[in-house]
Amino acid sequence: MPDVRSMCAIGQSGQLGLNGHLPWEGDRRPEFVADVANFFEKTRGHVLMAGPTTINAVPEPFASQMTLVILRSSMDPEATLARYASRVVFIGGGPPVWDVYAKYIRHWDINRLPYDGEADRWFNPRWLITGDASVSGG
Repeated sequence: MPDVRSMCAIGQSGQLGLNGHLPWEGDRRPEFVADVANFFEKTRGHVLMAGPTTINAVPEPFASQMTLVILRSSMDPEATLARYASRVVFIGGGPPVWDVYAKYIRHWDINRLPYDGEADRWFNPRWLITGDASVSGG
């Protein structure tokens, strides 16, 4: 099994996405620009697995500096990860991807940004504890 990690930025209330994009996309304040730069610095030379929207949003020259893998719901997670057994693999995407892959992620790098606006996708803290967003409890 590869070294499986995830990097994401969340808003002050756990916001992840809005209409298929980052809610703060295009914000040029220093903390937002630094977050994007940090993401590409840490993932350079590694494997990034994510859904098609995330993979297709990786701009050049960054796309050529990493191995990009589009995840599909029909793919077996263990078999997909096993193809990159000797690599560092970052799982990106959002709730649908993390619902499946969270149990394989051993390291989460979460940056909380100064955004407190609208969202339609949220970070589920249960991914950190159990890797299973469907676990109930209080």
